[in-house]
This record gives sequence, C-alpha cells and structure tokens, in this order.
Amino acid sequence: MKFVTMTAAGALIAGAAHAGGVNTAPVEPMVVAPAPIVSSPDWSGGYAGASLGYGLIDEDGLDGLEDEDTQFFGDDDITFDVDGDGAIGGVFAGYQYDFGSYVLGAELDLNAANLDFDDDSISDVFDDNDIDDDSNVSIDQIHRLKLRAGYDAGNTLVYGVLGAAYAKADIFGSDFSDTGYVVGAGVDYKVTDAVNVGGEVLYQQWDDFDNTGVDFDATTFQARVAYQF
Repeated sequence: MKFVTMTAAGALIAGAAHAGGVNTAPVEPMVVAPAPIVSSPDWSGGYAGASLGYGLIDEDGLDGLEDEDTQFFGDDDITFDVDGDGAIGGVFAGYQYDFGSYVLGAELDLNAANLDFDDDSISDVFDDNDIDDDSNVSIDQIHRLKLRAGYDAGNTLVYGVLGAAYAKADIFGSDFSDTGYVVGAGVDYKVTDAVNVGGEVLYQQWDDFDNTGVDFDATTFQARVAYQF
C-alpha cells in the first residue's frame, strides 16, 4: 500500500511538472544587411570640352630701350599703359589621374579671342611718337598647354594650373605672335559620371611681345563644360 501511494504521488508530481512546463519557441537567426558601399567619383581618364568667357588685357611700353631695337619704338625710351577687354572661347582636351585625395594631369586648350584695346588710348600713344596707326591693336588667339594639380573633394575638383601660353596679335594690321606663361585656378563639378561643368580664372603674360617693345598681360574668366571618357 505504501508503495502504491508513493508511486501515485510520483506520477502526480511528474504530471504537474509536465503540465506547468514552458516550451521555448525557436529563435530565428538575425540577418544583418551589409552596409551600402559608397563609391567616390573617379576623376581619372581623358576628357574634352568647350569654354566661353571674358578677358581683360593690359599693354605696357617698355623702359630703357636704348640698347634694344624694337619693331615700333626703335631704341626710344617710351612708357605707357593701355587697357582693353573682350570675349574669348574655344575647345580643350586633357588627361588626368585620380590618386585618391589629389589629382594630377595636363591639358591643351585652343581659343579664339577678341581682346581689343581702347582705340583712343592707342591713338594717343602712337600719335605722340610719330607712328601711323590706322587700325586697332587686339589679341585674336590664345592657346595654352597647362599642368593641373587638384584636390579631390568627391563630386568637386579644385585645382591650380601652370604652363605656357601662346598668343597671336593683330597690331596695326600686321600679325605678331609670342609665347609666355600662364598661371591660375579652376573648379570642376560632376553633374553625372561623365559630364563636368566648371570655371577657370587664368593670368597670362608675354614680355616684349615678338620684339615689339610692348608687354602684354591678360586675365581671362571662362565657364567650361566637358565630357569625361
């Protein structure tokens, strides 16, 4: 009897434990989505485009020409300062490589220009020196070969340039040309992966332009659009 009672009690305890037990639901494994990869725009590659803008130009007569024969002034000691302005525009092409935080490259641009000096000021200078001037003085072409170094700020590239500048001038009906230097800065912005827009400010100087006894310098401001390939 005692055995039966103990067996029954054990059965009751086991049944109660089974009835009150909690079955733990299986835990689904958490899937963590990978972080999106944000790619930085790449400025590497060739590009070509067009530009249009405005230029300011200055013309200075040289001092101390006693020992140097020049096209218009002979060996006279003449000084003057004449300003002008006008439009400039053209095409360009180049190649650059993106090193991550900085970009290096080279570019060639070819520009037609209409940078004219003030007619009255030119006349005053040359009339005073017995030089016949029946036509204007202007710079008609500016072509530049530039080295570029810039900072890669993602969709924006800020850069500086240094190089050579070739100019062709019409001086009283005759063509003259010379090579000087160019320095400046610019910015490009990626509208798409392949299309860039930007602007450039450049300073160019030509000393004793083609042995005329005149210094020319020009500051140009040009908007640019380019296709990168």
